[in-house]
Amino acid sequence: MPVIAILGASSDRSKFGNKAVRAFRAQGFTVVPINPHETEIEGEKAYASVLDYPGTIDEASVYLQPWIGEAAMDQLKAKGVPVVWLNPGADGNAVVARARALGLDTRVACSIIGIGDSPGRY
Repeated sequence: MPVIAILGASSDRSKFGNKAVRAFRAQGFTVVPINPHETEIEGEKAYASVLDYPGTIDEASVYLQPWIGEAAMDQLKAKGVPVVWLNPGADGNAVVARARALGLDTRVACSIIGIGDSPGRY
């Protein structure tokens, strides 16, 4: 199963960071919620940073404000995460530029739609 980190995961079911946790899990992904203010999201252990997760991460889906997301790109690179989805609202020009400069496979799109699902289902 592919492992995906959801940066900006949330316990609030109305937020896209929560919808992504549920959507990716429904598609068979192993989901790693990333949020420094939560310990568990949708029954999954949450981590403060991708660097705190002990295993390999195949992809990341980002739901962070751009001023936070830019620094998160460096953490994704350091962790060896090859693919990053920059969702609407998290796709500021500086974030996109940083991700690409680091050589990350950068997908500027809604990750939930990208896996063939719909945020409206969650």
